[in-house]
Amino acid sequence: MTPGLIARLRGGEDLALISDAGTPLLSDPGARLVSAALDAGVVVTPIPGASALLSALVASGINSERFTFYGFLPRKGRDRASTLAELASLPHTAIVYEAPTRLAETLTELEALGAGERKIAVAREMTKQYEEVRRGTVSTLRAYYENTPPRGEVVIVIAGAEVPAVNESDVRARARALVAEGRSARDVVAQLVAELGVARNRAYEIAQEEANA
Repeated sequence: MTPGLIARLRGGEDLALISDAGTPLLSDPGARLVSAALDAGVVVTPIPGASALLSALVASGINSERFTFYGFLPRKGRDRASTLAELASLPHTAIVYEAPTRLAETLTELEALGAGERKIAVAREMTKQYEEVRRGTVSTLRAYYENTPPRGEVVIVIAGAEVPAVNESDVRARARALVAEGRSARDVVAQLVAELGVARNRAYEIAQEEANA
């Protein structure tokens, strides 16, 4: 429908993009229309509305000074494993959208990565009639949702991990060993982040340096 809508906009009409599930463009295909409108020189004006991610963050009680929004997690494969590893070691708050049918599985995977004692909040149906926010740890809420599958739209707010003191020589030795195994730079970075809690940008720098050594 985008070409037809852009033609109407260029013809002088005003159009409103409205979502029935929170703010448009946040994990929402409306981004395609906005991008096309901007490319066509159409003025785009945002009007604040309900936002599940910000509502969940505010109600979570978890530090909101800095956060990363991940949208929906990849469903399977290397991308999912890499993203979950990043979540498990992220030193600041993370916000994730998740399907209710996959919530318990995602919490189980985070627990397996060592994040069982991390503070989280699971918010569902934010700003709607059946709004609910449950707070606890990854492990306690994993146990709850295994026996009580949620309904509706789910937002997970995860507190940041405590950043351990990392010895630079240990990090480089591990990176060197992974490079020697033939691992790609992407895999080396993911392992350094997951195993040693190294910040992703620093892990990337070390992986590049060791690969080129």
